[in-house]
Amino acid sequence: MISNIDHIAIAVHDLENALERFRTLIGATDEQILIEEVPSEKVRVAFIQVGNSKIELLEPLGTAGPISKFLEKRGEGLHHIALETENLEAEIERAVKENLLPISNPSEGAGGKKVVFFNPKDTSKVLVEFIQKIQD
Repeated sequence: MISNIDHIAIAVHDLENALERFRTLIGATDEQILIEEVPSEKVRVAFIQVGNSKIELLEPLGTAGPISKFLEKRGEGLHHIALETENLEAEIERAVKENLLPISNPSEGAGGKKVVFFNPKDTSKVLVEFIQKIQD
């Protein structure tokens, strides 16, 4: 079962500039912000906590990763919506039964979460990510 909108991700060219704009817009404090790199995705991210959800800003590391290609093709803007579940495999299975096919295999994403993405062609042209917190 999907339990929460974990985050809304926005692709940006300049993480520091975008972070300052969103920090000002939201009135976020340093305690609400987490910055990390995800080398496997060739991206640097900033999460801004807003209530029970987050805004994720995505800046490419170099020119080879998916965010770099996204920015080149579409420019800055909404990249994906992430939905949280406690059982990623069960949610993938449920979605596949409804002909909603993942475009990736489950992998480790930002924030130490297991993630999978679904084809935007099946979801009104919005990239959707299912996430599950990895248990310690």
